[in-house]
Amino acid sequence: MEKVRAIDPRFIFVLHWSWKVPDEIVDGFECVCFHMTDVPYGRGGSPLQNLIVRGHRETKVTALRMNREIDAGPVYLKEALSLEGRAEDIYIRAGETAAKMIARIIQAEMPPVPQTGEVVSFKRRKPEESNIAQIQSLPDLYDHIRMLDAEDYPHAFLEAGQFRMEFARAVQHPDRIVAEVSITQVKEKS
Repeated sequence: MEKVRAIDPRFIFVLHWSWKVPDEIVDGFECVCFHMTDVPYGRGGSPLQNLIVRGHRETKVTALRMNREIDAGPVYLKEALSLEGRAEDIYIRAGETAAKMIARIIQAEMPPVPQTGEVVSFKRRKPEESNIAQIQSLPDLYDHIRMLDAEDYPHAFLEAGQFRMEFARAVQHPDRIVAEVSITQVKEKS
């Protein structure tokens, strides 16, 4: 907090952040975060994955003023974002979009406006939800693999006996999916 006070920034921009920013910072500075839904729809964790699981093919990147509630602050602006491709590619596009939004927020000194509409909250996904064992269709399997295909995410996986297969870089064809597979031996549980 001392370092932040010494800098005394006009804005603090928070991109792709998964932890709660301390109230002392949120209360003391104009903190702006970027969320990958058209809030108030989709407040909460794992927005990209929750959107894809629900069948969305596009969304909004929302710039909002942070407050003590998760993703509940007033909105500066929203920009369209395609949800096509691998998670990694979507995050890159979202980052590029957020960079342009930051420039607009700084230049325009726009005041944020309260969110309106029905609140729909998302829950953060758990690593075990990456298991593909219960998926029933090739399109759903493709979406499941691609939505988890980013650095630091638990990739889509399947366990068979002592082996765990993790899937990435999926390509969908009319009658099959071709994907990169990494196979490791599962450690015995004690």
